[in-house]
Amino acid sequence: MRSLHVAATGMMAQQNNVEVISNNIANISTTGYKRRRAEFQDLIYQNLRRTGSQSADTGTTLPSGAQIGLGVRTAAVYRIAEQGNLQQTENRFDIAIRGNGYFQIQMPSGETAYTRDGTFGLSAEGTIVTAEGFVVNPGITIPANARDVTINANGEVLAKLDGQVQPQNVGQLQLAIFANEGGLEAIGDNLFLATPSSGDAQQGAPGTPGYGQTMQGFIETSNVNVVQEITSLITAQRAYEMNSRVITASDEMLSTLTRLR
Repeated sequence: MRSLHVAATGMMAQQNNVEVISNNIANISTTGYKRRRAEFQDLIYQNLRRTGSQSADTGTTLPSGAQIGLGVRTAAVYRIAEQGNLQQTENRFDIAIRGNGYFQIQMPSGETAYTRDGTFGLSAEGTIVTAEGFVVNPGITIPANARDVTINANGEVLAKLDGQVQPQNVGQLQLAIFANEGGLEAIGDNLFLATPSSGDAQQGAPGTPGYGQTMQGFIETSNVNVVQEITSLITAQRAYEMNSRVITASDEMLSTLTRLR
């Protein structure tokens, strides 16, 4: 019976849906995390009577055919890139992006990765790095004798040095934007890589048209909505149960057939 296979595809689809939802909930406290949403497509159809075919020698056309669907599949898992809340931390090297853009991270492999996670610190050499120790491009180094560091909305890093009244500009952070940021490939550690789907990174200074502003002493929280995720979880659970009941009903029908003498 087709219904066994169709219901099985439905159960697998809802299993994928629950896995996406569970990952959202698991990352509810992950800095800069963007929630995901699973999208589904129906599978091909089997034509018992093709729509538009002739039903008689006189040329009569069927107004409606007979098609049997063969189930569902997971088509994509989209990343919802809406802005998360900005949370104040008082850490001078925590930087949030208000608006569009990603920080650019120099990976040990030589690749450039991208992130919205601005929980930065300093290396032993005074270079601004991520929590994993990766250099934040363009590789800004804070002088050892700096008494204070200010990062303004345009990404300029200003260090106040001993014996100087005016702060010294030691560099400017650069942001990257993409034509399709949903096409970025997640590699873990809050990092993404560019792909042919995302397009090449377009670099620019924070605050310029099309680019967000940097906010020192803040981080961007996850944009996961707990109520929405729990509601989606209940819906997925009910859909899974209904598909399992279809399998049970199909099994009982097959059992009835095998008992016929």
